[in-house]
Amino acid sequence: MTKDERDIVSKIPAVTLGFWIIKILATTLGETAGDTVSMTMNLGYLIGTALFLSLLVILVWLQIRARRFHPFLYWATIIASTTAGTTMADFATRSMGIGYIGGSALLLACVLGSLLVWYRSLGSISVASVREPRAETFYWITITFSQTLGTALGDWTADTGGLGYIGAAAIFAAMLAILAGLYLRSTVSRVALFWSAFILTRPLGAAVGDFLDKPLAQGGLAFSRPVASAVLAVAILACILFLPQRAGRHPGEHARAG
Repeated sequence: MTKDERDIVSKIPAVTLGFWIIKILATTLGETAGDTVSMTMNLGYLIGTALFLSLLVILVWLQIRARRFHPFLYWATIIASTTAGTTMADFATRSMGIGYIGGSALLLACVLGSLLVWYRSLGSISVASVREPRAETFYWITITFSQTLGTALGDWTADTGGLGYIGAAAIFAAMLAILAGLYLRSTVSRVALFWSAFILTRPLGAAVGDFLDKPLAQGGLAFSRPVASAVLAVAILACILFLPQRAGRHPGEHARAG
C-alpha cells in the first residue's frame, strides 16, 4: 500500500507533537466539562455518564461510517470519550464506593482486557491497523476505558499523599517525558509506548482540570467550570485549525512495529 493509499483509508490522525498537544487539552476539557454537568449543574455522575455515553456512541458511529479522516469529528469523539471517562470514573470510585484503588484496578483490567481481545481477534493493537470497522470499534472501546482509567489515576494521585493537583500533574508530566525519551532513544515497542502515553495524558489532564476549577481551599484556582471549559474548547479549536491535521503514519508501522 502506498503512502497516499494508506492516508486515504486511515481515519486516525498522524501521531505528531500537535496530536499530543490537542490530546492533553481535550483531556483537561473532559475533566472540567464532566464536572460542569455532574457537579455545577448538579445532575450527578450517573446522569452525566448516561448523557456523555450516549453522545459518545453517536460520534463513534459517525466516525466508523466516515469514509475518510475528519479532524473535527475525530477530536469531538475524543472529547466525548474523555468527558464520559470523567463521569464514569467518578461514578465508580465515589457513587459505587469502591474507592480510587478499587476503581483504578477495575479500569486497568478493562483496558488490558480490551487490548487482549483486540489482539486475539485481529492480530494487532497498533493504531496503524485501525482501517476497518472492527478495528475502529476496538480502538474506541480501548480509548474510552483508558480515559476512564486516567481520570481515576489522576484523582487518586492528587487526593492522596498530599501531592495536590500541581504535584500530580508534575508526576504525570515527568512520566510522559520518560516515555518520550524511550521513544527517541530506545527500541521499546512503539505500540506499548503509544498506549502508555495515551493513558498518562488523561491523569495529567485530570490534575490540570481540577487545579483550574477546584476551590482555593482544596488547592485549586476556583475558576468557573463552564468558563474554563469554554476557554479550553476554543484552544482546541484553534489547534485543530492551525496545527497540521492529517491522517498518516503511526507508531508501530513497518520496521518500527512493536
